[in-house]
Amino acid sequence: MAYPKYLLLWSILLVSQSTGSVLSSSSSMDTEGKCEEITIPMCLGIGYNMTRMPNELNHESQDEAGLEVHQFWPLVEINCSVELKFFLCSMYAPICLSEYSKPLPPCRDLCKRARDGCEPIMTQYGFPWPERMDCDHFPEQGGEVLCMDQPNHNSSSSGGTTPKPKKPWKPCKPGSKNCENPQGGIGRTKGNAPNECRCHCQQPLVSLGTEISPSAFNRNVAGVPNCAFPCKETYFSPEEKEFASIWISLWSGLCAISTLMTLTTFFIETERFKYPERPIVFLSACYFLVSVGYLLRVGFGHEAVACEGAMIRYSSTGPSLCTLVFLLVYFFGMASSIWWVILSLTWFLAAGLKWGNEAIASYAQCFHIAAWLIPTLQTLGVLLSGAVDGDPVSGVCYVGNMSVENLQTFVLGPLVIYLILGTSFLLAGFVSLFRIRKVIKKQGGAGAGSKADKLEKLMIRIGIFSVLYTVPATIVIGCHLYENAFHNEWLKSMACSCFNSPKSKPLYSVLMLKYFMALAVGITSGVWIWSGKTLDSWRRLWKRLCGRPDLSGANAVLIKSRAKPPPPQYLIAGPGSASLLGPTGGSSVASASQHHLHHHVLKQPPLSHV
Repeated sequence: MAYPKYLLLWSILLVSQSTGSVLSSSSSMDTEGKCEEITIPMCLGIGYNMTRMPNELNHESQDEAGLEVHQFWPLVEINCSVELKFFLCSMYAPICLSEYSKPLPPCRDLCKRARDGCEPIMTQYGFPWPERMDCDHFPEQGGEVLCMDQPNHNSSSSGGTTPKPKKPWKPCKPGSKNCENPQGGIGRTKGNAPNECRCHCQQPLVSLGTEISPSAFNRNVAGVPNCAFPCKETYFSPEEKEFASIWISLWSGLCAISTLMTLTTFFIETERFKYPERPIVFLSACYFLVSVGYLLRVGFGHEAVACEGAMIRYSSTGPSLCTLVFLLVYFFGMASSIWWVILSLTWFLAAGLKWGNEAIASYAQCFHIAAWLIPTLQTLGVLLSGAVDGDPVSGVCYVGNMSVENLQTFVLGPLVIYLILGTSFLLAGFVSLFRIRKVIKKQGGAGAGSKADKLEKLMIRIGIFSVLYTVPATIVIGCHLYENAFHNEWLKSMACSCFNSPKSKPLYSVLMLKYFMALAVGITSGVWIWSGKTLDSWRRLWKRLCGRPDLSGANAVLIKSRAKPPPPQYLIAGPGSASLLGPTGGSSVASASQHHLHHHVLKQPPLSHV
């Protein structure tokens, strides 16, 4: 009949090309799962009635496993092998024994019997036996790994008997040379026995097939060729992934708001921000653009930025959304680190070497060249080496997410150097400030106490801002070192199935801390500028926008009053200049002169005017 023929062809296509591929059952299962009654229709009456979820294929529930296993129902219906049904159920709904918590994969002989019955028919239609159902992936009967088999395999029934655990073989040490095939195949011990550790492209990893495009060249996971990491992180639960998205969006939004207010304050009153504090403004601008990079991910979505179909993006060299996000996050992130070094340097020049504002400002061009040229060279190096890749947790494009070598070269190395340089200048500046404070107190005289108090306030502000930068920067470096140390182990845990070895995965709290600290400096950058002067600046801006007159400062409106005898005039002499104060021009002139006197008399050494 034509109907069975088309049914058979459809079932072969499902087995060969189904996205829900059958993987090696030797991957470890969550031993903390509880036994539950089998509800998958195809596996009812299979010979046992209890299973455990999640299974070896990382299905979280029987509903999820049932949707995939029932794609093979046509092959079971045509009865190409009486063992196929039991073989499939032993993988998708493995037996759960209350007294034995370890996974029980199907035995190799069971797989071979299912393959021997169905492979000839598949070959007749031009389809080979699926590589991911390779029977070499499963332990042999009589070895040291407990496995499932159907003892009465000559019967016409596919069920009715309880699977019999086999004697386990002696496990090998994970990570030894015999545990992994360099090509990602199946490791074997001496005597040709199956090994404890097997590496292959199993779920949730994405197989690229036998033919790969040039862009996918050299993509591998733990040495398994033609294999890629999935688009989104698979180590965490859906709730944790959702929280991570909200967490990153929240802090990037707060960072954007805080830095934008700092920049607006700078544009309102540019002259107020002089060296050595002006680098804080450029540092805030860098963090504003870094936060924009994270917010682009919120607007366009995780998949649009960091993914290539079902897998994470491994490279991005041409114009794309991924490249744009990378430029914002990486380039301006590195530039912010250099502006921190420049800020520490200018503080040292002012406090330690007694440089004035004008002397430091004369090198502003050099500061800008260093702050923008060095990150440009770093960014070009990343782009030319094709090292841009997607972050499966945050959904942004950065460098070093999939390669620890790139992480060390382009991220860890520069960040450590910048932090050491900035901290060195900062400590040298603090030592100088303590010396100045000591000298002022020893000199005594009128106004010595006031000067010492102002210097102490300045030291406190610098100290607070320094802590608010160095602590987050140090924690970010620590998180990167943590990823650098364990990244390959996490990948190996996904690709390699090692019995008696727990799966390794990153600490969720460490990753969340990394993203928070990467944006914390931008959020706290406003600490330096938030003062009474800042509130006055915003108040004046608000009055201008609302069309209200400004009655404060030198822009005060002339107010007529009864004539009063003019007060005596005073000649105030200063270094190289003299000022005559008096009401010669009316109250407005007096106000302006007093403003000038206030500015002249209260002029302090650098750092005290913000």
